[in-house]
Amino acid sequence: MFEPGHLHRANTLATAEMPLFNVDLYYDVRQDPSEGPMLQMRMRGQVDGKAFDETFELHRDTAYNFASVVSRLGHKHGLPANSSLIMRSHSEYDQMFEDIRAKLGAHSGEPVNLDHLEKDGL
Repeated sequence: MFEPGHLHRANTLATAEMPLFNVDLYYDVRQDPSEGPMLQMRMRGQVDGKAFDETFELHRDTAYNFASVVSRLGHKHGLPANSSLIMRSHSEYDQMFEDIRAKLGAHSGEPVNLDHLEKDGL
């Protein structure tokens, strides 16, 4: 389920390939005095009954890579490496991507500061 600023994903039927999970991803933009606009994300929930809560930030020009970070965190907490919380429903991913771009005022073709990739751990 997607609404601006929030994506919820859950799997209520465990299989050999996919554990039970219930995950919420919240996001917003904050203005950092020295770094400029930053995408703030909080990912919390549970995988196979084990709770987790993670936060991270991405610079405006690297925020498009949020799905990779979310997938890596999901894997860290027990989701299979080949699963993607965000890509499970591509239409909701598209809505989330467009919402993030609008919140950041980002446009296709803008340059990426390579120092931001390193700072953001990408």
